[in-house]
Amino acid sequence: MEKIIITIDGWSSCGKSTLARQLARELHYVYIDSGAMYRAITLYFLRNHVDWTRPEAVDDALRNIRLEFVTNHKNGHTETWLNDENVEYVIRDLVIAEKVSEVAAVGAVREFAVARQQEMGKDKGIVMDGRDIGTVVFPNAELKIFMTAELTVRVQRRYRELYEKNPNITLEEVKQNLAKRDYIDSHRKISPLRQADDAVVLDNSHLTIKEQLDIAKKWVKARLA
Repeated sequence: MEKIIITIDGWSSCGKSTLARQLARELHYVYIDSGAMYRAITLYFLRNHVDWTRPEAVDDALRNIRLEFVTNHKNGHTETWLNDENVEYVIRDLVIAEKVSEVAAVGAVREFAVARQQEMGKDKGIVMDGRDIGTVVFPNAELKIFMTAELTVRVQRRYRELYEKNPNITLEEVKQNLAKRDYIDSHRKISPLRQADDAVVLDNSHLTIKEQLDIAKKWVKARLA
């Protein structure tokens, strides 16, 4: 059966990863969380005190980074591994969230990540979510989805995620973090977040995951027709 590349771009905490993971499972495609790659790189930088404003320091660090996506056969989820360590849960911390947009805006970092993302998609049959997947990584993807949601919904969604790990987190902290990430993501010089001209928009403010999947599968069917 013919396979396609599906990209899902959009703002932070719109539910991109949830939809991408579920859609990949239904289609028996490979799910790749591009944001996790940048988070893992950020984790490495922070752990090793890498100054990402210094190009030579970044280049040296990237030569020591090896990223893999490994399927957890207990839950069926694809998890992020950094240099043979499962960092799937570590990279979801607010400390990483506060710095990941800065790291992801570094040209060498994006080149490093994009090259690996394109390699992963060479055989198609993937669903990849991020910020520039439909505009830069796979500009010729058969289906491009751009997700959005109301800010209040995004803040509540992100707050629930973080509260499990840090009960002391406040809604205001989450709101400020999202606003900062939105600004950096959409204003960076290299691969800014924007809607691809041929992308279809999915407003996820008040949709259930089933409703999202039903809409996405109709779009997939149309592309395969």
